[in-house]
Amino acid sequence: MDLGITGKRAVVIGGSSGLGYAVCERLAQEGVELVVFARDLGKLNTAKDQLLKIPDAKVDVVPGDITSIDDIERLKQIVSETGGAQILILNTPPPPRPMFDFLAEQDDQRWEDAYQGQLKGALLVLRKLTPLLLGQGWGRIVAITSASIKQPLPNHALSTVYRAGVQAALKHLSMELAEHAVTVNSVAPAVVVTSSYHTVHNIEERVSHIPLKRAGKPEELAATVAFFASDLAGFITGENVQVDGGFTRSLY
Repeated sequence: MDLGITGKRAVVIGGSSGLGYAVCERLAQEGVELVVFARDLGKLNTAKDQLLKIPDAKVDVVPGDITSIDDIERLKQIVSETGGAQILILNTPPPPRPMFDFLAEQDDQRWEDAYQGQLKGALLVLRKLTPLLLGQGWGRIVAITSASIKQPLPNHALSTVYRAGVQAALKHLSMELAEHAVTVNSVAPAVVVTSSYHTVHNIEERVSHIPLKRAGKPEELAATVAFFASDLAGFITGENVQVDGGFTRSLY
């Protein structure tokens, strides 16, 4: 299936590992040029080396911190000066681990750390980088959030509270950008297992709550992101899709 995005350019925030890397891999397979942004230059270079093994892949990397306005402004300038972009993928860093329920989270610094990475950084990216997509008559913003924004998970307060704020911002942005033919959507994973997932979660216990009775694969989430970033999803905006094996029980 041709997604119609060969030759497009995507900025992928948090794309050096985990779910973000899986998205980079899928987009590169679709012929999308990549600008990958993350904190760790070593991981960025490793990711670049792996991605360049994909035939015809084009990959640039920019190190930086999602919470730093200077780093985001520098990223914006680099992208603008090297060909622009049509796709923005937002993948924020995880909150402090382990997480707990709301009333158990009494450490103010943990709330501040989660706010910086989950909400402040996300809003900074959306406010500063979205203008890169305007004026082209075509654009895509896709964010990776969490299934907990629709059905709060036990011991996930730090994630749920701030990611719900990101979802609200995405909805506002979808309405503002519609006239520019820029769509804004998100995917909300639950129990999508990366190489580090088992270090913070009991996979067997998590899977017991999934109707499909298995964990999700990063490439399954990446395929959903790629669809939202494609020509095929041009009439979908302001939406959130759960990639959770049926975990979320809500009707909408």
